[in-house]
Amino acid sequence: MNLAVPEIKEECGVTGIFAPGEEAGRLAFFSLFALQHRGQESAGIAVADGSKITVHKDMGLVTQVFTEDVLSKLGGGIAIGHTRYSTTGSSILRNVQPIECTRKNNECFALAHNGDLVNAAEVRAEMEAEGVEFETTNDTEVIAKIIANSSAETIEEAITEAMQRIKGAYAVVILTKDKLIAIRDAFGIRPLCIGKINGEHYIVASETCALNVIGASFTRAVEPGEMIVIDESGVKEIQAIPMERHALCIFEFIYFARPDSMMYGRTLHEARRRMGHELAREHPVPNAHIVFPIPDTGTPAAIGFAEASRIPYAEGVIKNRYIHRTFIQPNQRMRDLGVRMKLTPLKESLAGRRVVMVEDSIVRGTTTGQTVKMIRDAGAVEVHVRIAAPPYKWPCFYGIDTASQNELIAAKLSVEEIRDYIGADSLGYLSIQGLTRAIGVKKENFCRACLDGKYPIPIPDAAKLQKFIFEDKKSGDKAKKDI
Repeated sequence: MNLAVPEIKEECGVTGIFAPGEEAGRLAFFSLFALQHRGQESAGIAVADGSKITVHKDMGLVTQVFTEDVLSKLGGGIAIGHTRYSTTGSSILRNVQPIECTRKNNECFALAHNGDLVNAAEVRAEMEAEGVEFETTNDTEVIAKIIANSSAETIEEAITEAMQRIKGAYAVVILTKDKLIAIRDAFGIRPLCIGKINGEHYIVASETCALNVIGASFTRAVEPGEMIVIDESGVKEIQAIPMERHALCIFEFIYFARPDSMMYGRTLHEARRRMGHELAREHPVPNAHIVFPIPDTGTPAAIGFAEASRIPYAEGVIKNRYIHRTFIQPNQRMRDLGVRMKLTPLKESLAGRRVVMVEDSIVRGTTTGQTVKMIRDAGAVEVHVRIAAPPYKWPCFYGIDTASQNELIAAKLSVEEIRDYIGADSLGYLSIQGLTRAIGVKKENFCRACLDGKYPIPIPDAAKLQKFIFEDKKSGDKAKKDI
């Protein structure tokens, strides 16, 4: 487990390479390495050489799973890759992706998925009643088994059947012995883009940062409901299911995506910097001595806050960038050290000063409170916390692990109560209006359910019961309903 667990967890990262004559597996490795921030539990690559598919996957970071010896054995000109943080299905070896399946016509394929299906349990139960057997506990296998058990003549038709049957958020890459296929859900909640390698080969990936690392150029995003088929004849663009609307997860802009990635024609770093500008206008701290971020995701917003407020930007804490997910179980003392394993305060910057600490978000509040205490212990006389996002009040059902609503501090406490809980002198959140201005894209083009409770894809009642706070109308109290 990670000793300094972030309050909100990444989803997964996917990549696909179509480069006949090249080492596609090696290109997939480098692009997957660029997506490591999206999941650190496991990694896998499947390659095709025109006659067979080879898969290698294991628990651990990309660089732990793929050694030079392993990569040298992954020959072939087409590849897909996956790095995982589990949301549906536990973090065990049998749930590692890509998943390999065989269709009824003996056509083999491999599949990797980023997202969460809201009707996975329902579809799985229907298929099990029909005699279909499952080997994993993740919803990715549900997609794969629909395709595998389809009687459609072509795999494209089988994939379309799957897209018509499943509901939820998904960005999927699929590999056959001679094709690379990419699909995206009808709302485009999870990101997926296309690029060209040396003007002749292709890559699809969760983020543009995965293109940059292999020298590919960005072409465009895969549209909601679209299927992209790449083979020796070129690229086919198929609107497999009708597009509902653009509803990209807004936390891609706030936190998830790498700052050097681009979405909606905007670099994430610049958008986050402007979030800092808006935050400074909405919640100024005129008497502060310095502004500093909680690195790394808070850095662009802190730069923007310092620019707009004309308060000096400084480093207040140093991040230990060598802390990664580990399978070594820490003892209680190591757990208690938590934040200090990850962040070290710079007393020279903090002692005797009124400081503005900028974070990307507060979800549960525990980590922020520990950080504020650490800053005070380093000598800061005032700690003003500024959050470059609105209050996070609603759980996610589309591929982000934010647990149940009763664990989300903003769902239970007012801003003033949160300020008191984390021990700050003041607390300010960016408004939804400020966030929208900073990004420069209409708010209707995003899924904002975690901020406003408006879910673009309906959530089954059974799932709601597990994650929502329900109000007791007799007492007026809020409590998590037991099931």
